[in-house]
Amino acid sequence: MRPGRIVVGVDGSEPSLEALRWAGRQASLTGAALEAVMAWELPSHWGWGGLPGLPEDFDMEEPAAEALSEAVGKALPAEQARSVSQVIVIGNATEAILDRAEGAELIVMGARGLGTFRATLLGSVSNSVMLHASCPVVVVRGAAEQSEVSGQ
Repeated sequence: MRPGRIVVGVDGSEPSLEALRWAGRQASLTGAALEAVMAWELPSHWGWGGLPGLPEDFDMEEPAAEALSEAVGKALPAEQARSVSQVIVIGNATEAILDRAEGAELIVMGARGLGTFRATLLGSVSNSVMLHASCPVVVVRGAAEQSEVSGQ
């Protein structure tokens, strides 16, 4: 039986690094391949309402690839980081993760809470992925968030 694939949504934030660490440990236990996905898109208002257009040589893919590589290197041991498939997608983060997760055995996301309900809310991308995924989804909460939830 061929080992599966774990897809991790990464945006460089600490919650996404925690998710990457968790996924790395899970991949080590199961022998699954690890795929880190970073998506980017321009704000919807770019180029409208008198805002200047993009320069012809504008390239967000290279900085995104550098940010993803840095996140993977920061979160995982060097040997494991070298074996991670790093994927940059231009487009909506939720759609990118769901598309890349076709056939995966697991999706791993970081949790991002907001405001006074921080302990109970997920980030919009995590929530949307969880609702629409065709495989199990693990949402990793950071250590600080877990302490706040438990009252420590």
